[in-house]
Amino acid sequence: MKVLKFGGTSVGSAQNIKKVIDILKQESQTSTLVCVVSAVGGVTDKLLEAGALAKAKNKAYLTVFNDIKTKHFDIIKTLAPNSKTIIAEVETKFEDLEQLLNGIYLINELSPKTSDKLVSFGELLSSFIIAKTMEDLNLNTILKNSQELIVTDSNFTKAEVNYNITNKNITDYFNKANQQITILPGFVSKSQDGDITTLGRGGSDFTAAIIAAALKVERLEIWTDVSGMYTTNPKLVKQAYPIANLSYQEAMELSHFGAKVLYPPTVQPVLDLKIPIHIKNTMQPEAVGTTISNQNNGTNLTVKGISHINDVALLTLEGSGMVGIPGFSKRLFETLANEKVNIIFITQASSEHSICFGIDQDNASKAETAINTAFEYEISLNKINPIIIEKDLSIIALIGDNMKSHQGISGKLFSTLGKNNINVRAIAQGASEKNISAVINEADVSKALNSLHERFFEVNTKQLNVFITGIGNVGEKLIDQIQQQHAFLKKNLKLEVKIVGMANSRKMIFDPNGIDLNNWAAQFHHADPSSIDGFYNKVIELNLRNSIFVDVTANSDVAAVYENYLKQSVAVVACNKIACSDKYSNYKNLQDLSLKYNAPFLYETNVGAGLPIINTLNNLVASGDKVISIQAVLSGSLNFVFNNFSDKKNFHDTVKQAQFEGYTEPDPRIDLSGIDVARKILILARENGLAMEIEDIVNDPFLTKANLESDSVDDFYETLVNDEAHFQKLYASAKANNCQLKYVAEYKNGKAKVGLQEVPVGHPFYNLEGKDNIVMFYTQRYPEQPLIVKGAGAGADVTASGLFADIIRIGNK
Repeated sequence: MKVLKFGGTSVGSAQNIKKVIDILKQESQTSTLVCVVSAVGGVTDKLLEAGALAKAKNKAYLTVFNDIKTKHFDIIKTLAPNSKTIIAEVETKFEDLEQLLNGIYLINELSPKTSDKLVSFGELLSSFIIAKTMEDLNLNTILKNSQELIVTDSNFTKAEVNYNITNKNITDYFNKANQQITILPGFVSKSQDGDITTLGRGGSDFTAAIIAAALKVERLEIWTDVSGMYTTNPKLVKQAYPIANLSYQEAMELSHFGAKVLYPPTVQPVLDLKIPIHIKNTMQPEAVGTTISNQNNGTNLTVKGISHINDVALLTLEGSGMVGIPGFSKRLFETLANEKVNIIFITQASSEHSICFGIDQDNASKAETAINTAFEYEISLNKINPIIIEKDLSIIALIGDNMKSHQGISGKLFSTLGKNNINVRAIAQGASEKNISAVINEADVSKALNSLHERFFEVNTKQLNVFITGIGNVGEKLIDQIQQQHAFLKKNLKLEVKIVGMANSRKMIFDPNGIDLNNWAAQFHHADPSSIDGFYNKVIELNLRNSIFVDVTANSDVAAVYENYLKQSVAVVACNKIACSDKYSNYKNLQDLSLKYNAPFLYETNVGAGLPIINTLNNLVASGDKVISIQAVLSGSLNFVFNNFSDKKNFHDTVKQAQFEGYTEPDPRIDLSGIDVARKILILARENGLAMEIEDIVNDPFLTKANLESDSVDDFYETLVNDEAHFQKLYASAKANNCQLKYVAEYKNGKAKVGLQEVPVGHPFYNLEGKDNIVMFYTQRYPEQPLIVKGAGAGADVTASGLFADIIRIGNK
């Protein structure tokens, strides 16, 4: 024999009830069934609403009554449109319900006893409709009123069961019953005096558990609208999945901490007898569901689930007068018990100087008043402080029987939260180690659950949430590369890279589930206006785990907000070199913030686009090598210009070509003035540990005074035409000396300079082609033959690849 319970959603419509009937028909072929049903979804709340309106002399109760009636007759119309018996009996029940509501309206009173009678109509109606429909389908079915079996005291709305009488009633009835399927209304019962009572929250589960325990059935099945108990809340974590097997203790822990499938007190009768509970999905009956039992299921999972409770207030009582005083905790908890305040979390420092506990936020004010009154004398003597209350908190909990035998679970929990800037307000863990709980801000719950689920349940796959500002040539290439490599990264590096935010100078778009990269450009047609602060605020509002802000602009205002991102533990990847070449104090501040908030700050593309120049230098320094000098050609733009400029092609046209092909900034003066190269050698000097400013770098310009003082880009190009003879003279000199013109950056003995040089044949820079860059590191380990990094130093593709590499480095951290 099996007991099956179907919840309100499962019987919430005619279509769903048909599915319930199909399930019962299928299962009854191999077993005798007892089926407990809840009220049609939402009806219990509607009945209470109608009662409250009637009590308040508000005639709107009739509207609510008619809504309830219409809902049931709509179901009948689909299930059994020609059944006069069902229609007549249900009509009679609604006449009784209307009469009861009219009485409440007339006497202006709704006692707990009347409330129980009122809400019992929900289950009595649903069970009648289902049972009679099945009888009409010639299924071997009978309806039995649970009120004739389950006997309680007269504690209305939450009656206590008299198990001696109830168990006898159940066994006596079912020993004689010969129907294959028995339908019972859940939730309802009767007192020994014959009054209608109800079993309180989770009452239908309770009914099913009482029946199952009395009959010692092989299994209790609870059918609902989800496919079992999930690894965490599937509404917040899309990767959550049903847990196939749980122990009773694990299920109770998960249920206590927010998993709504079970209400622990209601299934206690079957737990005592170790009857397995199987949670199934009415909408997907083929799904495996979750089996809760005392059997060792052989799983190697250490953590079985992550659950949470919202709307928690944390109360802290502290003071020197608490230390070593016996009975202090007793007084505190008795005070709360007298106010009917339930405690859901407790932790106390070993010094006994403070004790904090979590309660439902709605009870915070009541608890505060009661505690301050109870300890008024001690507070007046400054032995303890008035109670401290923190609101808008949540409790998250790791659950698992096997956690006790595995080291490092707590470490993984708190390191994961810390890496995502989630502050832990309090911690609790019992000696059984089946539950590790932490109190956090409610705003961080989604990020915490996603981060922890990724850490403990997903196949070592780490999701990176990327926000890109600056969707120009480089930005578009970066988006293309991320889309192209998505499957490879997921398979080989276990990285799920999602772009969740994009912005250009006019518009910005966001999607916390990941922007569709097949048509991202079209989404900008209906996007919000873009602003630096607006983009930052949205990143913080979304509060996603493993967030990375990518700056693909040359905007100083964007660079100015890096510190805000780092303070929120959002990693920063910068193509923009303004921040790192700004005042040294700002550069140092960003490095310090990165360390303090465990938020990576990477800017490899600041110096060599996609070349690993900064990374190579950092590895040299970290391994104990000492850099003696650096010689470099760091501008792919300038290298392209001087490789293409000749006595047969004027300087103006060469610069125009470089700009057209994307090798220069929109304002080519930035490249040709040498300031861009100066910034790059400055960054390398700082990475080598030198506190250098941009003013300390000697910049020997090759441009004329007219070039440098031009008012606009157009004026600049005009001066290039006018000063062509100057540039031809530079070319002629190099050619006469059998040299190549290269714009070289040098660092040695704590000093740096940049300028145009004639590079002779045989020098590593001589044959540097196109837009290539080259850096030569002379160190203690490489004193004569330098360590050389060489390759393309400009272009949208390679710059995007450098940014992408930094993103991947963060993911692999």
